Amino acid sequence: MSPAKETETVPPKEVTEATKKKEQKEEELSEEDQRLKDDLELLVERLAEPDQESGLYDKYLSTLKTYIKDSTTSMTAVPKPLKFLRPHYPALTELYDKWAETHGVKTNVVVSLADILSVLAMTYSDDGKRDSLKYRLLSSDTTIADWGHEYMRHLALEIGESYQEELGSDESIEKLVQLAIQIVPFFLEHNAEADAVDLLLEIESIDKLPKFVDDSTYARVCLYMVSCVPYLAPPDDKSFLHTAYAIYLEHSQLTQALTLAIKLDDEDLIKKVFEVTDDVLIHKQLGLMLAQQKNSFKYPGENPEVQETIHNVKLHEYYSYLAKELNLLDPKVPEDIYKSHLENAKFGLGTSGSIDSAKQNLAAAFVNTFINLGYGTDKLIQTEEDNKSWIYKTKGLGMVSTTASLGSLHQWNINEGFQVLDKYTYSSEDEIKAGALLGTGIVSANVHDDVEAALALLQDYVSDPNKLLQSSAINGLGIAFAGSSNEEVLNLLLPLVSDLDIPFEISCLAALALGHVFVGTCHGDITSTILQTLLERDFIQLTNKFIKFMSLGLGLLYMGKTEQVEDVLETIDAIEHPICKTLKVLVNICAYAGTGNVLQIQSLLQMCTAKPKDQAADEKKLEQSEEDQLKSENKEDKTAEDVADVEMEEATAEKKASEKEEKEEKEEEEEEEKEEEEELFQGIAVLGLACIAMGDEIGQDMSLRHFAHLMHYGNSSIRRAVPLAMGLVSTSYPQMKVFDTLSRYSHDPDLEVAQNAIYSMGLVGAGTNNARLAQLLRQLASYYIKSPDSLFMVRIAQGILHLGKGTLTLSPFNSERSILSKVSLASLLTISVALLDPKAFILSDSTTETSHQVLYYLIPGVKPRMLVTVDEDLNPIKVNVRVGQAVDVVGQAGRPKTITGWVTQSTPVLLNYGERAELENTDEWISLSGSLDGVVILKKNPDFMEVDA
Repeated sequence: MSPAKETETVPPKEVTEATKKKEQKEEELSEEDQRLKDDLELLVERLAEPDQESGLYDKYLSTLKTYIKDSTTSMTAVPKPLKFLRPHYPALTELYDKWAETHGVKTNVVVSLADILSVLAMTYSDDGKRDSLKYRLLSSDTTIADWGHEYMRHLALEIGESYQEELGSDESIEKLVQLAIQIVPFFLEHNAEADAVDLLLEIESIDKLPKFVDDSTYARVCLYMVSCVPYLAPPDDKSFLHTAYAIYLEHSQLTQALTLAIKLDDEDLIKKVFEVTDDVLIHKQLGLMLAQQKNSFKYPGENPEVQETIHNVKLHEYYSYLAKELNLLDPKVPEDIYKSHLENAKFGLGTSGSIDSAKQNLAAAFVNTFINLGYGTDKLIQTEEDNKSWIYKTKGLGMVSTTASLGSLHQWNINEGFQVLDKYTYSSEDEIKAGALLGTGIVSANVHDDVEAALALLQDYVSDPNKLLQSSAINGLGIAFAGSSNEEVLNLLLPLVSDLDIPFEISCLAALALGHVFVGTCHGDITSTILQTLLERDFIQLTNKFIKFMSLGLGLLYMGKTEQVEDVLETIDAIEHPICKTLKVLVNICAYAGTGNVLQIQSLLQMCTAKPKDQAADEKKLEQSEEDQLKSENKEDKTAEDVADVEMEEATAEKKASEKEEKEEKEEEEEEEKEEEEELFQGIAVLGLACIAMGDEIGQDMSLRHFAHLMHYGNSSIRRAVPLAMGLVSTSYPQMKVFDTLSRYSHDPDLEVAQNAIYSMGLVGAGTNNARLAQLLRQLASYYIKSPDSLFMVRIAQGILHLGKGTLTLSPFNSERSILSKVSLASLLTISVALLDPKAFILSDSTTETSHQVLYYLIPGVKPRMLVTVDEDLNPIKVNVRVGQAVDVVGQAGRPKTITGWVTQSTPVLLNYGERAELENTDEWISLSGSLDGVVILKKNPDFMEVDA
């Protein structure tokens, strides 16, 4: 070697000294560690010696195992025996190969050595080799649990990686599955339930889990599994829910099993939960849960009381009990909500004639019904002097909605509501009679009995020649039987959908009503009838503004059905009209509502970013003007003869141009209609973002950020839809960041955007009495004092904000936000679709169309946000409960608290968004429900003994 080269390879002096010091420090072992190192090296040397007796090899291997197993160290450091044996790993692998050839793979010494090598491989894993798994498969299965938790986790990781590579080989897959099945019980015994579930997910064998869980582990396992579902792709999400359902059923946790059965949308699974036990009391609790979900399940048993609980017959009693206990029985008037004395006088409040207009009286009727909903009393419409007084303060079709509001005042109390509405059904004025019919449907919403009086009262008017009475009866049936799948309603309304002799508006309302009644059922007859109607109707009819309701009716049938919608989407392609695109988007967003499906959200975002046609047209005009300018410049440069020739040519060109213009005008008219439809589908795509993202908290936050971008860059249709989508994704959840943004949008130059933002402000705070929102709405009332339409919307928002004096909610989620109610979401979506063109429906001044009625489609989505505890006879009882913010305890060790910042209250109590209740004294009472929400049956604990103070 040359001196120059030698100089290059010598490191600097400083580095050499540092390295020496480091090596010296590493070599300085304690006496005990040095002895351990020497012993281990000696054992390795002995194993490498040839011609030893097999008994001695067994002894050496046994000693080596003992050293490794007995080593104790922290989880963050490598055990010393593994550290000292690491340099000898290559030599031991060579020794294994040699022994395998001479002794055979199955001999004891070879198997024991493979056992040790599998553990040592944790510290010596080359990329992609997975030696721990390789030697584990070559060693004995009986010793697997002896090596500890860290080894098990390492092995589980290698099994998961290897499984994906070996998917083509059945024999290898079988071996991996068998090994994994031995690891799962170890994880479950050592509080590593999440690791056990993850391992079974990796090897696609989650259905094998139920046989390994016991009474001490099932709760944590199921909690982890259910919380994983939003992050899993199909079909893993469904298999997780099915497995958790089977575990809950096996351990007699029937209310939790029912929750998952509802989530899976499988009536057979719901039926199975009822069949597991004969206890009628548990059946009643399950019935109360189904009632909260507005489910149309038919009870398989013989006890009529259970079916009554499913049909919500006692809901009015419990709600009245809540109102009485919270001292809310005194009726309120709209002025209590408006608080006009707090509104800014400089806008001229009280001096404008618009305030006392019929439209504002109609708004007051809506506000009155929202704040007193279900209380049965009010001071505005049901006055002692004259029951009709306020009804006559509204004009034309406003009288319909005002009369119908009597149904909401007596919500869920069928007997009393029918008595109040009865006299109005005999009115000589069609508007009041129509209102009474609509009110008959409203009062029956979500409450059913054997008589089904609403059906008997409304069926005769469904085919009435009077369009007003007919449409009111149809809407009444849609509201009354939402989610009930009632076949009699089907027989009444289905012929109207396809009837070409009646107004198209009636066909659309009938389709919408059927969509609400059969929401999420994929009903074949209704689907085929609606599609056939859309194929048969002419181009002009399909541009009717009511067509969006027929489209929505079809979409609601497939609510939450995901892939089952594919066949329908293919059929829709046959419709040769721009509505085809809107229809496909509507049906698709309904099918994936609440799933959080990322691919669907990406697809909708692409639709929303499509370039608006008017922008493209502007660019074309700019190019044309530049060409004309160029021609005129060229013309000036030519001689007189050239000019004459050019003028002749231009005259001929003008003649051709006029013919072309006439042709283009016709095309433009058709193009405008097409453009409107294209913009409509973009608005519905924005609503779809909210519907799909609402099932996932992360999705909710991300969607709110997307809405801000869409508001900035979108066309008018998208901008109108953004506030509605924000309201949908945050219904009854007043977050400051959401309603402050909506407050900004409520001053938008585009009045329709502002009006939708105002409605959404009410929706975000629905039933919460949020003081900040109430103040913002009062300021808006002053700001829009000269704009009757905007002021009308402000009043509606104020009414929704104070829904039921703060005791009701429009949130579509139940059971601690674990299940999405299809009926509630259908209600919210119907109003949002109508408000994509607010002037055409909610704010319409038409004297022929019953546009205000659409607002009452909110009623099926209304439910009390209460916790009422009842005894075994279903009579309300008072117990102490702790109410606090729910805490996510998934995967936490021990028994963590599930609520924080709690306050002890006596039932009945109101539960806000994100709150959870727990019994204070669990020794005295046994709850039949897994979560305290809605109406909960409590049983006295037979082992409880009161201790005298």
